[in-house]
Amino acid sequence: MNAELIAVGTEILLGDIVNTDAQLISQGLSELGINVFYQTVVGDNPARLRHVVETARDRADIIITTGGLGPTLDDLTKETLASVFGKKMALHQPSLDRIKAFFEKIGREMTPNNEKQAWLPEGCTVFVNEWGTAPGCAFEAYGKHVLMLPGPPRECNPMWKECAMPYLYKLAGGCIVSRNIRVFGLGESAMEDRLHDMMASMTNPTIAPYAKTSECFARVTAKADTPEQCEAMLAPVVDEIVSLLGEDVYGVDVDSLEQVVGDGLRQRGLTLAVAESCTGGLLSKRITDVPGCSDYYLGGVCSYANEVKMGVLGVQKETLDTAGAVSPEVAGQMAAGVAKALGADVGVGITGVAGPGGGTEEKPVGLVYISVWYNGKCYTRRLNASNGRDRIRMQAASTALDMIRRNLF
Repeated sequence: MNAELIAVGTEILLGDIVNTDAQLISQGLSELGINVFYQTVVGDNPARLRHVVETARDRADIIITTGGLGPTLDDLTKETLASVFGKKMALHQPSLDRIKAFFEKIGREMTPNNEKQAWLPEGCTVFVNEWGTAPGCAFEAYGKHVLMLPGPPRECNPMWKECAMPYLYKLAGGCIVSRNIRVFGLGESAMEDRLHDMMASMTNPTIAPYAKTSECFARVTAKADTPEQCEAMLAPVVDEIVSLLGEDVYGVDVDSLEQVVGDGLRQRGLTLAVAESCTGGLLSKRITDVPGCSDYYLGGVCSYANEVKMGVLGVQKETLDTAGAVSPEVAGQMAAGVAKALGADVGVGITGVAGPGGGTEEKPVGLVYISVWYNGKCYTRRLNASNGRDRIRMQAASTALDMIRRNLF
C-alpha cells in the first residue's frame, strides 16, 4: 500500500511554521511498512485543496491530511474531502458534547462557530481529540482510505500515535515491529558499509540506515502474524548488528545519548557537573531534558569569558596566556574545576571555536577540545567539527556525552 500526505495551511506555504507533522507521520508509516510516494502542502483554498485531493485519490491507497479541522471559515478540509469522496456531513453529537465540556471547564463561552468542528463525514471512524477540540476521523470510499488529523503538533502527534496508527495497523496486515540501534562515532556511510551484506540479503526483517545530526541509527523491522513472532525474528539480527558495529552502538531502543548517560550515572551513583564555553549551555540543556536528571546532575557553568574560567573554575592565567582558551589544557582544567566547584564526581569541560568568526589558521572554526574528569584522571579529545555553528555545538555536546559513556561505563 502507498500513502500520500497533504498538509493544509497557508501558514506552512508562507514558511511561518515548519511542517513537523509530515516528518512524524512519514516515520510512523515507515514503521508500518506503508510507502509514502508524495507529500503536498496546499493553502486554505477550497478549489486548490479539491484539486490536490483528487490527484491524491488517483495515485494513493491512503490519503492522510493534517490541518483545516478548526472552527473558522477557512477550515475546509473535512467538507472538501467529503465532497470529493461523495460523503455527506453529519453532526457527531459526542464530539459536540466534548467541545462544550471543554469550554465549560476553562470557563469561557463557546462561540457558535465551534460547532463546526463536530460536523464529520457520515459513517466515519471518529478519532477523539484528548489534546484539543477538533476531532480527527477516518473513512473508506472508492477503495481508498482517508484519514484527517488536526494540524497543531501538540494535537497531531498524540492523535497519530494513539488513534491513526492503530487504525492503519489493521490495513497493513499482520503485525510490524521495529527495533532501533543507536550509533555515535560512526558515519552513516561507514555504518551502511559494515551492514551492506546483511541489508542486501534480507527481506524480512529489513534493515534501514538513517542519519541524524551528529549521529545515526539502524532500524530493523520485521513483519509477522504476532508481536512475539516479530520479536523472535528481530533478536538475532539486532545481536549481529550490535556485534558488527561494536562500541559505537550506545543503545538499542533508547531515546537519546543523554538518556543512556544519565541512566549510567544513576546506576553507578555518580554525580555530574559541566563547564561549557562554545556550546553555551547546550550540553546542560540536553542533560536536563531527561526526566529525573536531578538524581545525578548538579549543575553547570557557562564560562564564555576567561575571567569566569579563572574566577569560578580555577583555570590558571598562565595556561590561558600560553596555551590559549581553546586548548586541551584549558578544557582539562575546566572539567576538574567545575567538578571541584560543584562537588561532583564527574566534570566535563568544553572549549572551542563555534564560528562563524573567530577562527585562525592555527585554531580554525570547528576546533573543539572536550575533557571529562573523573577520579583524578582527565580524558581529553580534540574535535574537528564542521558545517556551521549549530552543528559544531551539537557535535561537541554529543561527543562529551559519548566520552562519559565510553570512559566511565
